[in-house]
Amino acid sequence: MENAQLIGLSKQIALQHQMDVVANNMANIETAGFKGEHLVFEEYLMPEAQVSGMTGQDQQLAYVYDARLFREFSEGSFTPTGNPLDVAINGKGWFAVETQGGERYTRNGHFKLNANGDLVTGSGQRVLGDGGPINFSAEDVKITISKDGTISSSEGEKGKLRVVAFADETQLKKTGDNLFSSEAAPTVTDKVSLAQGVIERSNVKPVIEMTRMIEVMRSYTSTARLMQNLSELQRRTIERLGEVPV
Repeated sequence: MENAQLIGLSKQIALQHQMDVVANNMANIETAGFKGEHLVFEEYLMPEAQVSGMTGQDQQLAYVYDARLFREFSEGSFTPTGNPLDVAINGKGWFAVETQGGERYTRNGHFKLNANGDLVTGSGQRVLGDGGPINFSAEDVKITISKDGTISSSEGEKGKLRVVAFADETQLKKTGDNLFSSEAAPTVTDKVSLAQGVIERSNVKPVIEMTRMIEVMRSYTSTARLMQNLSELQRRTIERLGEVPV
């Protein structure tokens, strides 16, 4: 009976982790370039107990645990913004940005200019071009970004956005601010097309995530009810045994 409760507890812990992931997906539905996440569950079989002198066959206990986090890297929908500094990547590619922890990568092309005229992300990291950070002066107007990432203004060409690709995107690690890091060196890619005045929306599908949230809540509740019934059964069994005359 205790084994059944432990198995139920392992399921509740896994479901709680899944709810955290679903809630994070829901919170980032409006985050440009956000990639939805999902937990992958696996069965864990406890080793069979070996007790000498006992008859019968020992049974394996199957627990559930969240083995790993899977991230969906499919493109989100594109939305025109009219902002000339917004850029979306059509294809497998990532913008390279400069941070205090080193080079990081993002699909969020909602850019702006800081007080120094540097092209930066919404959280202030400098966007990298093929020659380093991209800077504009007060005289730069009519900024245009071509499909290959070349940036020009009324004062001439300012550089080219550094768009990189990875052989295995699943190895990217989240570092916060919708940024990713990679131990493997990326390669500059020209197999993408950039769109100016457009941002890539989150690839999270609200209806699916809401359905998943309801399923998790129902599963958690039913497991809690089962564990409560087992606990009540155990209590009654102990009371009955206490009533047996010596």
